[in-house]
Amino acid sequence: MFLFIILGATDIRAPQGLAPVAIGLGLTLIHLISIPVTNTSVNPARSTAVAVFTGDWALAQLWLFWVAPVIGAILAGLVYKWLEQEDIEDYET
Repeated sequence: MFLFIILGATDIRAPQGLAPVAIGLGLTLIHLISIPVTNTSVNPARSTAVAVFTGDWALAQLWLFWVAPVIGAILAGLVYKWLEQEDIEDYET
């Protein structure tokens, strides 16, 4: 979702100057929801450092902190591209 927010906020059709507000609010929402529930880190590099020092159970879960953002980014890019093409086709007709 975060990449989807970034793509939408920085699109040429989005209002100029509001991208930092949308991106900042999106990141704030991610932190407000995920930290109390799972004590998560949004930055995979930071998750890696903590997992190395914590040990076995954290290292076993570390792959998820790298794979999930990559898959999410790919999906967000594909969905955004698909929605963008639909939007352009609507304007052409």
